[in-house]
Amino acid sequence: MGPFYFIAMVLSMCSHAHFALAWTVNNFLMTGPKASLTYAGSVQVGAQNGIHECKHQFAWERWNCPENTLQLSTHNGLRSATRQTSFVHGISAAGVMYTLTKNCSMGDFDNCGCDDSRIGQTGGRGWIWGGCSDNVAFGEKISKQFVDALEGGQDSRAAINLHNNEAGRLAIKATMRRACKCHGVSGSCSIQTCWMQLADFREVGNYLKMKYEHAKKLEMDKKPTRSGNSADNRAAIALAFRSIARTDLVYLEDSPDYCVKNRSLGFQGLEGRECLKGNKNMSLWERKSCRRLCYECGLKVVEKLIEVVSSCNCKFHWCCTVKCDKCRQVVTKYYCARKQGGRKPHNKAKRRNRAQRH
Repeated sequence: MGPFYFIAMVLSMCSHAHFALAWTVNNFLMTGPKASLTYAGSVQVGAQNGIHECKHQFAWERWNCPENTLQLSTHNGLRSATRQTSFVHGISAAGVMYTLTKNCSMGDFDNCGCDDSRIGQTGGRGWIWGGCSDNVAFGEKISKQFVDALEGGQDSRAAINLHNNEAGRLAIKATMRRACKCHGVSGSCSIQTCWMQLADFREVGNYLKMKYEHAKKLEMDKKPTRSGNSADNRAAIALAFRSIARTDLVYLEDSPDYCVKNRSLGFQGLEGRECLKGNKNMSLWERKSCRRLCYECGLKVVEKLIEVVSSCNCKFHWCCTVKCDKCRQVVTKYYCARKQGGRKPHNKAKRRNRAQRH
C-alpha cells in the first residue's frame, strides 16, 4: 500500500432543524507508516461537528458559514484566505481533534485510551492526578495527520491554513478543565483525585469566535513559490509570522461585501435571509440582526406568517417508547427583502460594511 490514502466523504447535517444541508469534503489525506482508515469515521463526525458549530456561531451574521464555501483544501482551486476561512480551518481542525480525543478516551480505538501519564503524581495542595484524563495528545497527532495533509503547497496561503489548523487544535487544549473527585472519611474530602477533561465543544466555538474577532491580517506575497526561491519564500513566511501567537487566527485578504450576491464565491447575498425581532430573551447581537442583515445592506424587512410543526404532549409508554403529538403553531418570522427601486445602502451603512470587511 502506498503512503497516501484518499478519503472522500459526504457529510450531511441539519441546520436549525428546518432544512438539510450537505457538505462535501474532498482530499482528506493521511500519511505515514501507521496510516490506516481506522479513524476515518471519527474524522468525518469531527469535521461535521466543526461546521455545525460554525453555522451556530455565524447564524445571524452576513456571512453565515454557507456550505458551498467550506472547502478546506487549497488543491481544488478555492484559494481565498479571508478572516472567515481562518475560522473554518480552525473550527474544522478543532472538531476533528475533539472527536478523536473523545473516542480515544471512551475506548473506541484498540491502540488508545485515557492519558494516564501523570496518575499518582501530586498535582497541588490536597490533590493528586488520577481518573481518566482525555488523551489530547493522541487527538492532536491524528487530527494533524489528516487535516494538515491537505496543504501540499509552499505558498503563503498554505502557511496561513496550516497556522489556523494549529490554532484550532490549541483551542481544544486552552478550553480543557480540571475535574476532581473527593476522598476521605465520611465525605471529608481530605484529598482529591483530579483529571483533565474536554470542555463542551460550544466553549471551543466561543473561544475561536473570539479569536476570529481579533484575527490578524498578514502582509505577504500571495503567489505560489517559484522554482529556486523556496528558501526565500520560507524566510518571508517566517518573518511574517514572527509576531503572531500560535493561538491567533490569521488571514491574508479582506473579506468581500457580503451584502451582495457574488456568483464567483458562491455567496447568495442577503435577500431572503431571516432575521430576529422583539424577543427580550435574545442577545443584543440577535436583536440587532435585522438592522445588520437587512437595513444596513439596503434591504427592507418583511413579515411572514409561518406554520411550524413540532412534537408536543410527549408521554412515556411501558416499555420503552415515547409517543408525541404533532402540534401546529403559526409564528411571525422576519426576512430581508429588496426595496422597490433597489435603493443602495446609505453612506453610514457603507462605512459599516467597509469596517466589517477589515
